[in-house]
Amino acid sequence: MRAQGRLCKSLLFFLLIALVWAVTACRAERLQAEATATDQQSALNYIAQADKLYAGREDLAQARQAIALLKQARSADLGNYEAAWKLSKFNYYLGDFTSGGDERERSFHDGIEAGKAAVKLQPEKPEGHFWLGANYGGKAQVSTLSGFSAVKDMRQEMETVLRLDEGFESGSAYMALGQLYLEAPGMLGGDSHKAVEILEKGLRYGVNSSPYRLQLAKAYLAVKRKDDARKQLNALLDIKPDPLYLPEFKKATEEARKLLDKN
Repeated sequence: MRAQGRLCKSLLFFLLIALVWAVTACRAERLQAEATATDQQSALNYIAQADKLYAGREDLAQARQAIALLKQARSADLGNYEAAWKLSKFNYYLGDFTSGGDERERSFHDGIEAGKAAVKLQPEKPEGHFWLGANYGGKAQVSTLSGFSAVKDMRQEMETVLRLDEGFESGSAYMALGQLYLEAPGMLGGDSHKAVEILEKGLRYGVNSSPYRLQLAKAYLAVKRKDDARKQLNALLDIKPDPLYLPEFKKATEEARKLLDKN
């Protein structure tokens, strides 16, 4: 009887321990879930603030602030795909528009890292691949040492975008590939006629995009099709600007007018 009593007490003790462990584990999981939800909401708040600042990106100080907020969003929630691809996008814009050489190089580098993170999170979505490729292109422009590998990587990412969503951002992957073939040296695969072919193929998506028509006009000029280039430049100047892309529109129209004056 005494042995049975000790056995019962032992079983009761272990049951009590198991119950305490289960309650503790449940509470820890609940607290972790609450913390995760809080971090995710914080990330969303940072992204919303960054978007508002990016809307005023003509002032590069606002673009820089937007990037800082997206970094905070990434710190709060590393699994947030939107924070990753937008960080890549915003860095590309800063690298493309800044006049500082060091900042330009750093922006493209950071854009590549953010783009890689986005692709890892959502490999079957186009945004990460596109902005990763765009930053590879920026890197190729500022660093001759990394030119070959950057060109190769950019081409691969843009071809992936075409596979996932051919018309993404008004055919921007076609535009990027066209620019790549137009500007890359022959030893790196540059080919003006190939640029024209690609840009003409994607024009159905970029018909209302001023940067797209500008790129096609440049390609036409490179292959001595001046009349076709002027048609694209004049069509560009007739496009009604998209309020979401005013800085890019202004840059394209300014360059288009210069090209028309020369040609």
